[in-house]
Amino acid sequence: MVDVFSGRLLVGKDGRSVDPEEALQNKVVGLYFSAGWCSPCRDFTPVLCDFYTELLEETQPPAPFEVVFISSDRSAEEMAGYMHAMHGDWLALPFHDPYKHDLKKKYNITAIPKLVIVKQTGEVITDKGRKQIRDKGLSCFRNWLEGADIFQNFSS
Repeated sequence: MVDVFSGRLLVGKDGRSVDPEEALQNKVVGLYFSAGWCSPCRDFTPVLCDFYTELLEETQPPAPFEVVFISSDRSAEEMAGYMHAMHGDWLALPFHDPYKHDLKKKYNITAIPKLVIVKQTGEVITDKGRKQIRDKGLSCFRNWLEGADIFQNFSS
């Protein structure tokens, strides 16, 4: 993920700046393209929250997984409201960072919500993260982990 977010900062739900190199190192990353005004997004976000919480808080050791929210909200205030109301304790690209347009192009985002699962290099493991979570629940994470080339003794 160093390649994808090189030279940028991400923000936590609490507004603090986070170095992506540290936060995303050796993790499977879900790039979550979404917005508060989008009803399918509002429908899927709680499902993603539960998935994230189970992987990080109810598994020992916590799963090597992180979500980075790429907002399609209409304002920074809308984005912040959506994050506080509905999101898990994951990271986000700052609202005013124009890099979100590059990411949408790079990952061919034509509609939201979209959850693209990527490995450390930014290479796509699957662009069907949303469907896989809905269909398979936590078991899809093991497949992502295998596709990510991250060596870790993780069992779900």
